Amino acid sequence: MAQPRVVTIHYTLTNDQGEELDSSRVEGREPLSYLEGAQNIIGGLENALNEKNAGDQVKVSVEPGEGYGEVNEELVQPVPRSAFEGVDTIEPGMQFQAQTPGGPQVVRVVEVGDETVTIDANHPLAGQTLHFDVEVVEAREATDEEQEHGHAH
Repeated sequence: MAQPRVVTIHYTLTNDQGEELDSSRVEGREPLSYLEGAQNIIGGLENALNEKNAGDQVKVSVEPGEGYGEVNEELVQPVPRSAFEGVDTIEPGMQFQAQTPGGPQVVRVVEVGDETVTIDANHPLAGQTLHFDVEVVEAREATDEEQEHGHAH
Protein backbone atom coordinates (compact mmCIF):
# COMPACT_ATOMS: atom_id res chain seq x y z
CA MET A 1 0.00 0.00 0.00
CA ALA A 2 1.25 3.48 -0.83
CA GLN A 3 2.50 5.78 1.89
CA PRO A 4 -0.32 8.15 2.97
CA ARG A 5 0.13 11.73 1.80
CA VAL A 6 -0.43 15.13 3.29
CA VAL A 7 -2.24 17.24 0.72
CA THR A 8 -2.44 21.02 0.97
CA ILE A 9 -5.20 22.81 -0.92
CA HIS A 10 -6.72 26.21 -1.52
CA TYR A 11 -10.48 25.92 -1.93
CA THR A 12 -13.66 27.88 -2.38
CA LEU A 13 -16.95 26.27 -1.34
CA THR A 14 -20.28 27.40 -2.84
CA ASN A 15 -23.86 26.15 -2.62
CA ASP A 16 -26.30 25.43 -5.45
CA GLN A 17 -27.16 29.14 -5.65
CA GLY A 18 -23.49 30.04 -6.19
CA GLU A 19 -23.18 31.73 -2.79
CA GLU A 20 -19.70 31.44 -1.27
CA LEU A 21 -19.92 29.50 2.00
CA ASP A 22 -16.21 29.23 2.82
CA SER A 23 -12.83 29.84 1.25
CA SER A 24 -9.18 29.49 2.14
CA ARG A 25 -8.41 32.17 -0.44
CA VAL A 26 -9.44 35.11 1.75
CA GLU A 27 -6.79 37.36 3.21
CA GLY A 28 -5.25 36.01 6.39
CA ARG A 29 -6.24 32.39 5.74
CA GLU A 30 -3.77 29.62 5.05
CA PRO A 31 -4.37 26.73 2.67
CA LEU A 32 -5.89 23.61 4.24
CA SER A 33 -3.69 20.55 4.84
CA TYR A 34 -5.14 17.10 5.47
CA LEU A 35 -3.87 13.55 5.89
CA GLU A 36 -5.27 11.25 3.22
CA GLY A 37 -7.41 8.43 4.57
CA ALA A 38 -7.74 9.94 8.06
CA GLN A 39 -11.21 11.42 7.47
CA ASN A 40 -9.91 14.95 8.05
CA ILE A 41 -12.18 16.26 5.25
CA ILE A 42 -15.51 15.09 3.81
CA GLY A 43 -15.29 11.86 1.83
CA GLY A 44 -16.61 13.18 -1.47
CA LEU A 45 -13.95 15.88 -1.63
CA GLU A 46 -11.14 13.57 -0.56
CA ASN A 47 -12.14 10.99 -3.20
CA ALA A 48 -12.01 13.66 -5.91
CA LEU A 49 -8.52 14.69 -4.80
CA ASN A 50 -6.97 11.20 -4.66
CA GLU A 51 -3.82 11.03 -6.74
CA LYS A 52 -3.90 14.77 -7.51
CA ASN A 53 -0.60 16.64 -7.32
CA ALA A 54 0.66 20.18 -6.83
CA GLY A 55 -0.68 22.48 -9.52
CA ASP A 56 -3.77 20.37 -10.25
CA GLN A 57 -7.08 22.23 -10.27
CA VAL A 58 -10.31 20.40 -9.58
CA LYS A 59 -13.97 21.40 -9.56
CA VAL A 60 -16.16 18.88 -7.76
CA SER A 61 -19.76 18.72 -6.57
CA VAL A 62 -20.32 16.62 -3.47
CA GLU A 63 -23.78 15.19 -2.83
CA PRO A 64 -25.06 15.13 0.79
CA GLY A 65 -24.34 11.40 1.18
CA GLU A 66 -20.62 12.05 0.66
CA GLY A 67 -20.68 15.38 2.48
CA TYR A 68 -22.47 16.19 5.72
CA GLY A 69 -25.35 13.75 5.20
CA GLU A 70 -29.04 14.23 4.70
CA VAL A 71 -31.10 16.27 7.15
CA ASN A 72 -32.25 14.00 9.99
CA GLU A 73 -35.61 15.35 11.21
CA GLU A 74 -35.13 13.51 14.53
CA LEU A 75 -32.31 15.96 15.29
CA VAL A 76 -34.78 18.88 15.15
CA GLN A 77 -36.70 19.02 18.42
CA PRO A 78 -38.26 21.37 20.96
CA VAL A 79 -36.62 21.69 24.36
CA PRO A 80 -37.89 23.57 27.41
CA ARG A 81 -36.81 27.20 27.49
CA SER A 82 -35.48 26.44 31.00
CA ALA A 83 -32.67 24.44 29.33
CA PHE A 84 -31.15 27.83 28.45
CA GLU A 85 -30.84 29.01 32.05
CA GLY A 86 -28.67 32.11 32.32
CA VAL A 87 -29.14 33.10 28.66
CA ASP A 88 -31.09 36.36 28.49
CA THR A 89 -31.71 36.51 24.75
CA ILE A 90 -32.33 33.46 22.56
CA GLU A 91 -32.73 34.05 18.82
CA PRO A 92 -32.93 31.83 15.73
CA GLY A 93 -29.47 31.16 14.30
CA MET A 94 -27.70 31.14 17.66
CA GLN A 95 -25.54 28.09 18.39
CA PHE A 96 -25.01 26.35 21.70
CA GLN A 97 -23.06 23.35 22.88
CA ALA A 98 -25.34 20.73 24.42
CA GLN A 99 -24.21 17.83 26.57
CA THR A 100 -25.55 14.55 25.19
CA PRO A 101 -24.98 10.89 26.13
CA GLY A 102 -22.58 10.75 23.15
CA GLY A 103 -20.63 13.81 24.31
CA PRO A 104 -20.82 17.51 23.43
CA GLN A 105 -23.01 18.41 20.42
CA VAL A 106 -23.41 21.78 18.71
CA VAL A 107 -27.06 22.72 18.24
CA ARG A 108 -28.57 25.63 16.33
CA VAL A 109 -31.72 27.50 17.44
CA VAL A 110 -34.36 27.44 14.69
CA GLU A 111 -37.43 28.75 16.50
CA VAL A 112 -38.14 30.45 19.83
CA GLY A 113 -41.52 30.13 21.58
CA ASP A 114 -42.79 31.23 24.97
CA GLU A 115 -42.23 27.83 26.60
CA THR A 116 -39.95 25.97 24.18
CA VAL A 117 -36.96 26.52 21.93
CA THR A 118 -36.68 24.37 18.80
CA ILE A 119 -33.10 23.25 18.20
CA ASP A 120 -31.43 21.51 15.25
CA ALA A 121 -28.41 19.26 15.83
CA ASN A 122 -27.86 18.57 12.11
CA HIS A 123 -24.65 19.95 10.60
CA PRO A 124 -25.51 23.36 9.05
CA LEU A 125 -24.53 21.98 5.60
CA ALA A 126 -26.53 18.72 5.92
CA GLY A 127 -28.77 18.08 2.93
CA GLN A 128 -26.84 20.42 0.65
CA THR A 129 -24.85 19.68 -2.48
CA LEU A 130 -21.46 21.32 -1.98
CA HIS A 131 -19.45 22.75 -4.87
CA PHE A 132 -15.69 22.99 -4.42
CA ASP A 133 -13.17 24.81 -6.61
CA VAL A 134 -9.80 23.42 -5.48
CA GLU A 135 -6.15 24.05 -6.29
CA VAL A 136 -3.66 21.50 -4.97
CA VAL A 137 -0.78 23.51 -3.50
CA GLU A 138 1.35 20.59 -2.29
CA ALA A 139 1.21 16.80 -1.95
CA ARG A 140 3.92 15.01 0.04
CA GLU A 141 4.44 11.79 1.94
CA ALA A 142 3.12 11.91 5.48
CA THR A 143 5.61 11.58 8.31
CA ASP A 144 5.37 8.69 10.74
CA GLU A 145 4.27 11.15 13.43
CA GLU A 146 1.46 12.53 11.23
CA GLN A 147 0.25 9.00 10.53
CA GLU A 148 0.37 8.16 14.23
CA HIS A 149 -1.54 11.33 15.19
CA GLY A 150 -4.05 11.04 12.32
CA HIS A 151 -3.62 14.57 11.00
CA ALA A 152 -1.20 16.84 9.17
CA HIS A 153 1.34 18.88 11.14
